[in-house]
Amino acid sequence: MTIKSIGTMVSKHTARQLKFIIPGAAITYAFNTHRVFLEVLTRQGVKGQWGRLFAFTSIGFEGLVIILFLYVLLVPWIHGLEPDYQSWRDSGILSSVIPILTTAILVGWSLLSFTLGRWSDLGYLEGVVGASGLYALTFGLLGLLPAPKVHRS
Repeated sequence: MTIKSIGTMVSKHTARQLKFIIPGAAITYAFNTHRVFLEVLTRQGVKGQWGRLFAFTSIGFEGLVIILFLYVLLVPWIHGLEPDYQSWRDSGILSSVIPILTTAILVGWSLLSFTLGRWSDLGYLEGVVGASGLYALTFGLLGLLPAPKVHRS
């Protein structure tokens, strides 16, 4: 199997998502972000109390991002209509979900960056890079999910 044959097997969409997955996974692995975050999340005692609270809150926002992203992806199947993602402001469904999704992304990433910077040995710069890596990995993996099509009769 040659590199050229592998390239023809991978779709353009998958290749675009790999631009998020590979750097996100590399950053997460290099900074050990997942283990550092888990350590902050499970830290006991008074010193770790605020760190745990911020870590759980950032997980809540990441969960909200995933749920809203899946909802936007499944809108055609749930409501039986194909939304126009290009003009989402004109869509009754998307015009309310997209701003909430955007806010959840910004708040969740900011909280994760602050949590990693304040309550871990990473520091603020590496915390921002680590949080960005985790978010890039998450978005890349979510982007691999196929969008369902509406079958019109």
